[in-house]
Amino acid sequence: MAKLVFLGRLEDIAGAAELSLPLSGATSIAAIAERLPAELAEALRNPKIRIAVNGELAGAGGWNVLVADADEVAFLPPVSGG
Repeated sequence: MAKLVFLGRLEDIAGAAELSLPLSGATSIAAIAERLPAELAEALRNPKIRIAVNGELAGAGGWNVLVADADEVAFLPPVSGG
């Protein structure tokens, strides 16, 4: 199962800090988002959200990265503070 990690406000929208999602072969992050609740999928599509796969940031084409069943995908919202 792929492990999806939601940080910050994304955790509130997801209703949990982590979700497990079974994958049948390599699956793009875009296809994974389509399997999530609509409100969460929409929040993840915000261009300011960063994606990390197994601890490494995915570049601008992050939605096309293929994820295997044992991978961890983290969704990182923008951080603000002072």
